[in-house]
Amino acid sequence: MRPTLEPGDRLLVRYAVPVTPGRLVLARFADGTLAVKRAIERRETRSGDPGWWLLSDNPEEGVDSRHRGVIADPDVLALVVARLWPRPVSGHRL
Repeated sequence: MRPTLEPGDRLLVRYAVPVTPGRLVLARFADGTLAVKRAIERRETRSGDPGWWLLSDNPEEGVDSRHRGVIADPDVLALVVARLWPRPVSGHRL
């Protein structure tokens, strides 16, 4: 998620809250991988269930919905609230 996040950043997340477009989320891909991605828009999964189109901030790197498809709502686990370490960002919406 460079340039927004760097490897090793520690994040504060909040579970069971509504996701809005443009926010960073913690999601689980079908293979079990946990990843932080940006929620872009609501879409339907192949089965017709509601989900999110998730993208990386750096489209040249990483895996996101362009590779994995729409991520179902139950697999969008949490909203990223803040970066805690090593450099908190105040006043910057993640």
